[in-house]
Amino acid sequence: LDAAFEDRTGTPVYGRQLNPTVRAAETQLAALAGAGKARLFASGMGAISSSLLASLSPGDHLITLYNVYGPAANFMGTWLPQKMGITTTFVDGDDIAEIEAAIQSRTRVIYLESPSSAKFGLQDISAVTALAAPRGIRVITDNTWATPLFQNTLEMGVDLEIHSVSKYLGGHSDLIAGVVLGRAELIDGIATTEAELLGARAAPFEAWLLQRSLRTLPARMAAHERNGLAVARYLETHPSIVEVRHPGLESHPQFALAQRQMRGSSSLFGFTLATGELAAIKRFFDAVTLFGRGVFPGGHASLIYAPSISVLKEPTPDRYPSLI
Repeated sequence: LDAAFEDRTGTPVYGRQLNPTVRAAETQLAALAGAGKARLFASGMGAISSSLLASLSPGDHLITLYNVYGPAANFMGTWLPQKMGITTTFVDGDDIAEIEAAIQSRTRVIYLESPSSAKFGLQDISAVTALAAPRGIRVITDNTWATPLFQNTLEMGVDLEIHSVSKYLGGHSDLIAGVVLGRAELIDGIATTEAELLGARAAPFEAWLLQRSLRTLPARMAAHERNGLAVARYLETHPSIVEVRHPGLESHPQFALAQRQMRGSSSLFGFTLATGELAAIKRFFDAVTLFGRGVFPGGHASLIYAPSISVLKEPTPDRYPSLI
């Protein structure tokens, strides 16, 4: 028993800390992403908050994106400053010079999301890690959109890679989970502190569902890429659409970067209607019949969501498209 408690990351003594089914799924995810280890959480936000708390101390500074996932932005921009005195600088992320200019003496983390939420902007991940490594800054990247099948951020020097497993990795809209991947010593550190103490542990049943899903991941992602691009290319030709934001399209301003650091595309993208009137956007949204209303991409259903209505209350095309 003493030996078991000494090896809490390797011995399934207590289910919240380690479970054989969860560990089997983590082993598969680590192999898929080329990581030393993986740690499954009860949600993507559990993975994000635990990774940030493990990487920061009171008084530290972090850099992230304007268009990062909404709850993550709230955690970094509001919760961390109020509760821990950690300051956050938001940048567009398209220009490496802007990221470098934001670095301070207490900068400890650069948090990326490539492509970013809603705007689908890319960051040059290798350039960011080359900038961060000599300064001792940890780089954390949300790689949910591309999955490890289409983008391997750890190979580009990222320290921790995060996924909302609920989306493409889960793929059936029937599980909630998140994962953090990285070097074994980093993951073990998170597992025995933030992950254990905060309790956001993935349950064995979700891990079992995830193992089922990983068996079909290549086939599902190929279909997501094919179908997403077909719809995006059709919308590009429609007179009522002024812009389509999909990193797999040649019209995307960072298409060359996408081709360099990704091997494929998922099916989530944004487009902007040729109107700035909220009433018109709402009429379009309400008239759609083939797509369900939802914010849970990566499953079997086709969904539509309107950031310009539900997030900002007014259209701001420079930040968010009309719909995704």
